[in-house]
Amino acid sequence: MSSVRQAVSIALLVLGAYYAWNHLSLDATVGGSADQGDAVFEKALQERAESLQVEGAGKVVRILPDDNDGSRHQRFILRLNSGQTLMVAHNIDLAPRLASLQIGDSVRFYGEYEWNSQGGVIHWTHSDPQGHHIAGWLKHDGRTYQ
Repeated sequence: MSSVRQAVSIALLVLGAYYAWNHLSLDATVGGSADQGDAVFEKALQERAESLQVEGAGKVVRILPDDNDGSRHQRFILRLNSGQTLMVAHNIDLAPRLASLQIGDSVRFYGEYEWNSQGGVIHWTHSDPQGHHIAGWLKHDGRTYQ
């Protein structure tokens, strides 16, 4: 009977490891290193991930015009340590604008990743007024925007 229990325990351990590798490997770890986060974005880009809650950081390499169609969004491009670029679309109808944002600035983010052919978009960098979506944020120059 103990050999059956041992076999079941091993099988559960293997199944748990399989699940973690295949289902959790895209999750960015809160407070993880930038290198760990960059690996997450590289995998997300390769797998064309959608609706993936992530945290990371990058340097501003381009500031784009606001998107004023529908909800207004402040848009800018970040370059991660890996060299991958991401566009941030920050809803300025629901959260404050990063007023002093400049090229070369560092920005940390927590939001939702959506694949696109240019590297991906980070959005939901704000609180959800209806409380249905995980609240995101941006951190810039010692201030949190959400």
